[in-house]
Amino acid sequence: MNDAAGGWPCLSPQGEACVLRVVVTPNAPRTAADGLHDGQLRVRLHAPPVDGKANEALLAWLANELGVPRRTVSLLRGDSARRKVLAIDLPLSAVAAWLEHTAGNRPRQSPRL
Repeated sequence: MNDAAGGWPCLSPQGEACVLRVVVTPNAPRTAADGLHDGQLRVRLHAPPVDGKANEALLAWLANELGVPRRTVSLLRGDSARRKVLAIDLPLSAVAAWLEHTAGNRPRQSPRL
């Protein structure tokens, strides 16, 4: 775990910006972060996984949550996969603070069976 990331295994530095690893569940009743799953932030998306709609919805939702322009958030990997890697042009500490506020009261790691 990265101490600079506030103990969030889904978050890592990338120069002045950071990288956030997410696992997406499309077609949810509403869009929301739902804690961690296997070291990645689980995000339930209201959008369907059709023609890039889920990817665009994810990026727009995250930008809105962070209070930044949409261009600040980009998809690095996982265009057609549930597991995605996002680049966020914000300091690591800002994204870690958002994670703490958004998912801080949820378990940090899913239990392994």
